[in-house]
Amino acid sequence: MDGKLVGKEDEALKREIIVTIDGPAGSGKSTVSKALAKRLSYLYLDTGALYRAVAYLIGREGFSGNDEQELYDLLKGADIVLQKSGDVLKVHVNGEDVTGHLRTEEIGLRASKISALPLIRELLLPIQRKVGASGGIVAEGRDMGTVVFPGADVKFFLDASESERIQRRFVELSNRGDGIPYGDIARDMRHRDLQDRERTVAPLRPHEDAVIIDTSRMTIAEVVEAMLGIINDS
Repeated sequence: MDGKLVGKEDEALKREIIVTIDGPAGSGKSTVSKALAKRLSYLYLDTGALYRAVAYLIGREGFSGNDEQELYDLLKGADIVLQKSGDVLKVHVNGEDVTGHLRTEEIGLRASKISALPLIRELLLPIQRKVGASGGIVAEGRDMGTVVFPGADVKFFLDASESERIQRRFVELSNRGDGIPYGDIARDMRHRDLQDRERTVAPLRPHEDAVIIDTSRMTIAEVVEAMLGIINDS
């Protein structure tokens, strides 16, 4: 697998600071990360999209086995590329832009399981770090501050109550027209939380240096302003 960043040199890649934002599903980290990157004129890196791309690929290829080595061999022959488009990165798999296919609940659950596999993480880690090598990024995920960029200048960990996170996910999917029952979303989120927090490799947890923000009763704008204040003071 040839992981690379495609596109012309951009000023955002030459910035000196790396900001990481970790947290569970529904904590608001995707929306906040995009908004913060825009305010800073930084590149937004959604590292979870890489694992979702792998989940999408193995689903399309009909891979149903549980053998980690077989999956590794399948992916090693694939070409997963992060391609810059404006101030975001799109994910291409074997020449196809799959960015728009990665946000289903099924792919999210599969990606969570895949992200616990050491060999797969070994394949994807260099792609992520290459993007952040020159700084000027807001990197969102579940282990950005603990594993991918432990030396990041500023680390955040966003969280919210379980009920608030489930409600946010329900509204998001309803607005997209997915029509998934609330109970199914609650069940899937709890299952994913368990997978993310109890996996032996890079479990979901805040870095000891991370600023923890409970977003349960905060608007996106309030969270972003709080982050900007912390970044400016750092």
